[in-house]
Amino acid sequence: MIKPIFALVAASALLAACGDNAETTRPVEGPAVSTSETPRNPAVDMDDTTQTTALTPGANSFTEGQAREAIEKQGYTDVGPLMQNENGVWSATAMKDGAQATVSVDYKGVVTAQ
Repeated sequence: MIKPIFALVAASALLAACGDNAETTRPVEGPAVSTSETPRNPAVDMDDTTQTTALTPGANSFTEGQAREAIEKQGYTDVGPLMQNENGVWSATAMKDGAQATVSVDYKGVVTAQ
């Protein structure tokens, strides 16, 4: 007899602890998590790096086509044959604003004109 009474009291206590399930707060508007003002870990560096950073030697994984595309994205035209030197830097001659320049792309994707 004590066990059923104890079970009934325990069940009543659990139901009372749950309280009223009616919604008493407003739903969340907008994102539940605030976004950062700046990216914490950008996957791709989108900064314009033309003539702002020195070339960095290193093992370059860019193909010739990718190096040519990086040069053309910086506004160069008539990109000549690309050659990769012993430092892993791709170089070619190219035209920009009517002037010819030697343009290089390092393993980071930095495009620099000389």
